Amino acid sequence: MIDSEGYQINTGIVIIDNKQQILLVKCFKQDSWQLPQSGIDFGESEFDALFQELNEEIDFSSEHLNVLAKTLKWLRYDLPDYHIKHKQKSVCIAQKQVWFLLRLISDENNIKLDIHTQIEFDDWAWVDYWRPIENMIDFKKPIYEDMLKALTSVFFNNQHKILRLF
Repeated sequence: MIDSEGYQINTGIVIIDNKQQILLVKCFKQDSWQLPQSGIDFGESEFDALFQELNEEIDFSSEHLNVLAKTLKWLRYDLPDYHIKHKQKSVCIAQKQVWFLLRLISDENNIKLDIHTQIEFDDWAWVDYWRPIENMIDFKKPIYEDMLKALTSVFFNNQHKILRLF
């Protein structure tokens, strides 16, 4: 869904394992790594979008994960002009995201990237907490840094409850 200001509304997803590493996924047939994210459709809740995306992309359901935290505010970034599709009916000029921190409580063998017809990712890796910033395209680095800073206290303190941060 694109709001009246041209922002695509979505959820960002940070999954950690029992070794305090973050799940990065590689975009299908590209040399591009990112954290999972999901657009939010009209009338869909953030949680519905989050778990629908995780089910479609990684084959995870709510029984595989515990939600630990959520950013309170929407984090925003603008797209460079060369990424904007000006001829579309609803022009998306940027994204605004609410981010969730989740802990994997099932076995990592449950990660399946190829179960649906539209494969979005073709590889995954567990990485150190700040590594996702290094892998991001330049215009997304500030939002990743802001998000990771906002979730730091929960990540490093291992609190197991939903916190509203940022």
